[in-house]
Amino acid sequence: MSTLELDQVVRAVRDLPSLPIIVMELLETMEQEDASSALLTHKISQDQALTAKILRVANSSFYGMSARVTTVAQALSILGFSTVRALVTAASISGAFVLDTNSPFNFSPFWKHAIATAICAKHLAPFSRVAPDSAFITGLLHDIGQLVLATKFASAYAQVSAHRQTNDCEVIDAERMVLQFDHAMVGAALAEHWRFPPAMQQAVLQHHAIDSAHAEPLTVVIHIANTITHALDLAGDPMEALPDTSASAWQSIALDSNALSRILPMIVAEFTAISPILVG
Repeated sequence: MSTLELDQVVRAVRDLPSLPIIVMELLETMEQEDASSALLTHKISQDQALTAKILRVANSSFYGMSARVTTVAQALSILGFSTVRALVTAASISGAFVLDTNSPFNFSPFWKHAIATAICAKHLAPFSRVAPDSAFITGLLHDIGQLVLATKFASAYAQVSAHRQTNDCEVIDAERMVLQFDHAMVGAALAEHWRFPPAMQQAVLQHHAIDSAHAEPLTVVIHIANTITHALDLAGDPMEALPDTSASAWQSIALDSNALSRILPMIVAEFTAISPILVG
């Protein structure tokens, strides 16, 4: 049994650096329809790694451009402001955590699931009157507590991985058994530290155990997107398990079987095109 305490983890979260300035600025513009595309283009162009990823996405087969996209300004016109903003956030945060070489935690399926959930949440957002880019970024970060635990407390989290393997259970159940707390609680603490909007903090905290009676629409979207993504098994995780899902959450979103059948192929196609670029 692990001796790790939640207070230790929260202190470690508070010691983590703030988000990159560009991400904080982009998050602040999520509700601004008139945010400057020229300013965003300038900021991205100053970062070669970000520029390369944005151009790779714009040139991917998913967008089917006949001519090669060579500038950030062109990419922005093709992808749209919200998509580029979300991709910048994804690329910046994915490099913020370094894994111990001896850790059993696998970055690849983690980020694949995160990206798939983000894409799924974006497509679900209109059915619950949620901003698609807010849904994308929250979906991307819904499991961020796992990265805190796996990178900052590798030994304790290795016990979680071992328990999951032995008992063939969901990772959150293994965390609760071994640690007495879970990655959703840790992720919510990080979301608060990074000063995310309260609705995003709630969605991270409740993406497994939703309080449907008081849940924000964004929380409902992330809860359902997490379930759909696990069901699609896009991460290729051999330990994949379908999480419990709130029936009332399903009822609260205006998504019928026809609409679901229509968006599922779109989610898979977008994931197939974008995931290899972001996961690398």
